[in-house]
Amino acid sequence: MTPTPYSELNEVLGELVERLSEILGSRLIGVYLQGSFALGDFDEHSDVDFIVALEDELSSNQVEALQLMHPRIYNLGPEWAKHLEGSYFPLSILQDLERRGEDLWYLDHGAISIIRSDHCNTLLVRWIVRERGVILVGPPPKELIEPIPQELLRQEMYDVIMTWGKQILENPSRWSNRFYQGFIVLSYARMLHDLHRGRPGTKREGAEWAKRNLDPSWSSLIDRTWSCRPDPASKVKEPANPDDYRRTLAFLEYVMHESRRFMESASI
Repeated sequence: MTPTPYSELNEVLGELVERLSEILGSRLIGVYLQGSFALGDFDEHSDVDFIVALEDELSSNQVEALQLMHPRIYNLGPEWAKHLEGSYFPLSILQDLERRGEDLWYLDHGAISIIRSDHCNTLLVRWIVRERGVILVGPPPKELIEPIPQELLRQEMYDVIMTWGKQILENPSRWSNRFYQGFIVLSYARMLHDLHRGRPGTKREGAEWAKRNLDPSWSSLIDRTWSCRPDPASKVKEPANPDDYRRTLAFLEYVMHESRRFMESASI
C-alpha cells in the first residue's frame, strides 16, 4: 500500500488497516484519508486525518478492542504513528447530512484512546472524503456519500468562522500560545478563501490567496505563521508573541467582517 510518498507512514497506515480489519470484520466498509493528504498540500509536519466507514455503530467489545489497538499503533516507532487523527462513521450517519454534528468515536491528534466527539462530523469532511479522499481500503467514497450542496457547505463554513471567532475573542488567553497563534491566522485565511470559492482548500492556498486579495498589511503576519506549524506539542506550551497575537486577533475580526459582507452580498 503506497497512499503517500512517505514509506514509514505507509507502513503505519498498513498496520492500522490490518488491525481495523481484524477488529471490525465484516462491519468495516472502508478507511479513507482526508485533510491535507487528500487535498494534496501535505508535508512532513502534517496531521494524518482519516475516517473509518462502518456498517453500523461500534459494539462495546469493538470499542474496547480499539482502545487497546490505538496505543499499540501510537508506539509503533515512526513519528507518523503519533500524528493520526480520525473518526469512526456508521454509514447511517455518514450518508445523512442532517446527522452532522452528532458525536462519533474519535481519535484526537497525538492521543492514544478514542473519545466521543463531533470533530469530524461535518459537511466539509464529507466533501473532502467524497471528492478527494484517498482510499486505504473500501469502495470509492462517491459510492457512499451523495454530493454536498454548495449552499450548505458555504453556510457551514460561515458558521464555523463566526462561532469559533466569537469563542476566541471572548476568551483570547485560552489560545495565546505559539501554535494557536499561527493556527488561527492560517485557518481564517483558508476559511475565507474557501467561503469565496465554495469548496474546501488548503492552508497554503488560503494564505497565498489572502496575500493577493486582502489588505497587504496582513501579509507579513501570514508569512510568519508558517514557523508555528512544526512540533505543535511543544509550541502549544510556548506563549505567543504579544504583538503577533494582537495582530492575530485583529486579523480574526477582519476575516469575520469580510465573511459577513460576503454572505450578505451572496444573498442579494
